[in-house]
Amino acid sequence: MFPFLRMAKDVYLARRMPKLKSLTEEHASQHICWPHDLDAFLELNNGRALTLYDLGRIAMAQRAGLIDVLRRERWGLTMAGSHVRFRRRIRAFERFQTRSRAVCWDQKFIYIEQSMWKRNGECASHVLYRAAVTDKNGIVAPLRVLAALGQDIPSPAMPDWIMNWTLAEASRPWPPMQD
Repeated sequence: MFPFLRMAKDVYLARRMPKLKSLTEEHASQHICWPHDLDAFLELNNGRALTLYDLGRIAMAQRAGLIDVLRRERWGLTMAGSHVRFRRRIRAFERFQTRSRAVCWDQKFIYIEQSMWKRNGECASHVLYRAAVTDKNGIVAPLRVLAALGQDIPSPAMPDWIMNWTLAEASRPWPPMQD
């Protein structure tokens, strides 16, 4: 089940934080790994980790003013792809920080990176999302989204590692081949 109470807490806290001037500014949120977040190996479940990343993106969008724009324009926000690395375990009752920021954008997508950091400074996981804002006609161009936010800024240069991922995704068959 989606953690609606956690989301309400994170959005409430985000509203009390200073506004982000840009989607590229980092939002940090604090979390605890609760027993219902665990898998059979008594560590943060990979699916729950992605759900906690959802909470970080929602709070980031709140601080950047994107939630208000989505409501006003009747737009949606969807994840069109992700690539994740898990490197360190997060165990029961362990506290950690999630960091979220947009890295860059192209004609269709906004690329968001997020990471989970343990209290000892180790990065536990890192994910790259390809996000799309949508309306009844399909994808809304990121430049139109930024204009609605009152931001007339060009995309930062796309890092090679993100460019390589987009190229790999472009060569991936869709729909998947069936045997």
